[in-house]
Amino acid sequence: LIVPHIARRFVGNNIKLLIPYTAMLGSFFVVSSDLIGRLLFSPYEVPVGIMMSFLGCPYFIYLLFRQKGAQQYA
Repeated sequence: LIVPHIARRFVGNNIKLLIPYTAMLGSFFVVSSDLIGRLLFSPYEVPVGIMMSFLGCPYFIYLLFRQKGAQQYA
């Protein structure tokens, strides 16, 4: 869910670039989350969904506060 928001920051609103860029960035995010989950807790494996939640939750909180701050001054 966070990958399209990140991709939009890099590409902008051009849908011809946004969809392929989101697919590539999303696959990289899943693979890197799996790698972090396997390497950080070496004898154990953390499911990729949990690692993606740990990495994605701070970004969602950032988006929430950024959106909330923009509404206060609008």
